[in-house]
Amino acid sequence: MPQSTHDFVEKYLRETSEIALATSPDDMARVIEILFDAYRSDRTIYTCGNGGSAANASHLACDIAKFTWVDGKRRFKCTSLCDNAALLSALTNDVGFNRIFLEQLDGRMVAGDVLVCLSVHGGSGADRAGPWSQNLVAAADFAKKTGAKVVALVGYDGGALRQMADASVIVPRTRAGYTSTPHVEGFHEVYHHLICERLLQLVAES
Repeated sequence: MPQSTHDFVEKYLRETSEIALATSPDDMARVIEILFDAYRSDRTIYTCGNGGSAANASHLACDIAKFTWVDGKRRFKCTSLCDNAALLSALTNDVGFNRIFLEQLDGRMVAGDVLVCLSVHGGSGADRAGPWSQNLVAAADFAKKTGAKVVALVGYDGGALRQMADASVIVPRTRAGYTSTPHVEGFHEVYHHLICERLLQLVAES
């Protein structure tokens, strides 16, 4: 028989609970440490992603820049590389989609900055347009060559970005070994709110 909507909801929520409990606190702490180090050094944090992860990258940049405000304290420098549609289309037209993030970093990024890449597959896999998320991989490679740190929020096996990153958090599979794009993108939002709430505390304590 077809699965009922009630059973689907129950299964999805159960999987969500399993994923939350399986997330690595050590990996989360390392990501937060790198982002707070950027704050202490007065460096800039850049975020990027594709599709739903682009929306998450924008949301993360907003929250790092605004949610972490503490009266009398210096503020985070954080910007999303996904938000200027005219620039993104110009770069795609002139230098190719794979360079849309790299070209925005060139001339701006300095050693000690941080690039946060959000990606479901982390640069592994492909579809009709070719390999996924090569613009993120190119930007991460540029960041590392510049002396910046790379943070990756990824899913599945983490792909190239997990291997390249100085710190990463991978959305774990369920106990049954299942994962999905909705779970990964949804948990990236959970993770980023956790990150920002802790950053707010650290700023207040500093």
